[in-house]
Formats: sequence, C-alpha cells, structure tokens
Amino acid sequence: MTTAPVIGIGVPGTFAWGVFHERHPKLVQQVLDALPYGPAQRAAVGELLAESTGGVLQPLDKTAHDHQQWLDWGGDLFGRPWGEAPFLWAESYFYRRLLEATGYFRPGAWHGIDPFAPFKNAELAGQTVDEEMAALDDLPSLSAEKRAEVLLSSALWGNRADLSFQVTASSAEARTSTVIANDSSPLWSALAAAERARVCVMADNAGRELLPDLVLVDHLLTSSQAAEVVLYVKPFPSYVSDATTADVLATVERLHAAPGREAARIGGRLREAMSRGTLAVRTHPFLCAPLPFRDMPADLRADLSGATMTILKGDLNYRRLVEDRLWGATTSFAGRVAYFPSPVAALRTLKSDVIVGLDGQVVAGLDATGEPWRTSGTYGLIQVCA
Repeated sequence: MTTAPVIGIGVPGTFAWGVFHERHPKLVQQVLDALPYGPAQRAAVGELLAESTGGVLQPLDKTAHDHQQWLDWGGDLFGRPWGEAPFLWAESYFYRRLLEATGYFRPGAWHGIDPFAPFKNAELAGQTVDEEMAALDDLPSLSAEKRAEVLLSSALWGNRADLSFQVTASSAEARTSTVIANDSSPLWSALAAAERARVCVMADNAGRELLPDLVLVDHLLTSSQAAEVVLYVKPFPSYVSDATTADVLATVERLHAAPGREAARIGGRLREAMSRGTLAVRTHPFLCAPLPFRDMPADLRADLSGATMTILKGDLNYRRLVEDRLWGATTSFAGRVAYFPSPVAALRTLKSDVIVGLDGQVVAGLDATGEPWRTSGTYGLIQVCA
C-alpha cells in the first residue's frame, strides 16, 4: 500500500510548526482575555503553552475521566518532546489539555464553561450574520437548480469563518476564493437517485459556518433531496470554534428570531424537523479523537453505513478522512476514502498541507504562483466518492 510521511510539528517554518508557535500563543491570550479565569486556571494555561512549544508531552492527570483513553491513543508519545508528535494528534491533545487547564471537566465554578463561547457568541450576534440572514430573502426568487448551487457554495466557503484561522489570515486572503476541484454534480446525482435519501453531515465550525450548513440542511429536507438528515457535532468544545449541540441550538434560534422572513421560516422549519426527527443531532466521543476516520469504532461505522451520502465539512474532517500525511496532490481521492462506510463528500476550504485528488495541471498552476496555496484559506474544493 502506498503511503506518505505523516505531517509533524517539529520542523521550524512549516505550517504545522507555526500553528503551535504562532497561532496557539495568540489563541491562548484571547481565551484568557475573554473570560475572568482565576490564578489557578491562568497558571495551568501558561504551563500548557510552555510545554507545547518547547517541552515534553505530559499525560492527563490520573483523575481525568479519559486518562487511560489518551494513554492508549498516545502510545509511546508521552515523555517525548511535543515536536516529535504527529500534527493531528498533537493539535487534538493541545485542545483537550486546554479544557483541562480551564477546568471544563472538573467540579467547580468553571465546570462545563466553553472557553471559546465568547468568540462564538460574538460572531453569531454580529452584523455580518445579520447581513447574511437578510440575503436569504433572495432565495425564493432563484430556480431550484440555482438555489442548490448557491447554498452548496455558501456551505463550502462558510468554512472560512473558522475563528482559529482568522487569527492569522490577512485581509487579502479573506477577499479571494477559487474552487480547485468541483464534484458537485455527482453529489446532487447521488441524492437524486435515492428513493429516501439519508444524509449525514459532519459539522465543523460554529457561528458563521454553521449558519449556511443549517440552511443547506433545510434545503435538502424541503426540496425532498433528503428524507432525513443526521448532523454530527462535537461532544464538547474543541479546536476553538468546533460546533457542539449548544451551538446548533443557538444558531437555529438566531435564524428563528431573525427579522428577515426567509431566515425566520428556515429557523422554524429546522425546529420542526428536529421535533419530528427528520433532522437529528448526534455526537460521538470519537469525533474528538486524534485519529483518522479509518480507525472509527464499530458503532459509529454502523451509524454511517446506511447513509446515502456523508458530507464532511472543513479542514480537520478532511485531514481525518484522507489521513494527515504529505500525499502527492494528484493522489486519488477515491483511493484514499474507499474504506469509508458510505459514499462521502468533502466540502473544504484549504487551511493545512494535506491535499489529494487534484488535476495535475491545476497543481502545476498553483505551484507556479509561489503562494502557500495549501494553507492560505483562499482555495476550496468539493470532492465526492460515490
């Protein structure tokens, strides 16, 4: 079986190294500025930052509920420098440790307090979301085909609202966008061919990304392209802006209470769909695991196996889908995801090094620009293996 080097965090100047040495310090400071954590929490967060940028990997305290689980996932990594850990594993563990440092899982005043909630809430309440919801009033005037195209594109580019990426993205990166692989036709064809399609959606970020995701879900249900949608979210806060059930409820309510008529209708329909069970929100502990989807447990595999299509949103889900390795960009997408228990579609804005399934001429053109096109957030893709 053809393989490729696992992406690590130990080489200075690489994107993954920059996440730990440039992005994380800024994010940690934002977390500490946003909530009035006490001296104990602030000291623990500071110790985590120092450890993760120049120290040795320490396991979770033995009293942590998932202490043994992380020992199993970590293998022989503990006791070694952070720089020797794979990017996917190290980044996942950093956010688990951040929750530990802020007291999220511990008895006390900070138990269950999402350290990223101030960022999520501010974004969801912002003027940009008002404008995006007002624009929904134009949807009824579009043809069914155009509406589907617009909403799929919105769900794709909504991933650029990732709060962690915004910390380091430039204004120029926020203004341009190019789709470098577009399998939207096979996606719609697969849904049209099914009698009663069940669509699973693996959500990524909350806030401005979850909004177009939910609007797309509403479209799938109201257009009868899906008889049932299952929306998978994280079981607890992770990766700064990753969506939880609380974030789904907040976004549905934001739509439902919107002054725009179409947004309010969509919010009402989503509430009704959740009540009827045609829209189900689910989670699973594996969704926060530092492992590729190839290693998903049997119960999650069984849940996904009957889906007409599973739509994976965002960069992290893509890394877990194809494995976080330095594949050649023209490596077959279908070859990398054939193991998945259902037909699968990836909607992703590129924000990390891993990429497969591109046309050779497209890759040559992107490489010729000299820009960091794999990590800039200015390119997107829709890839389908049906």
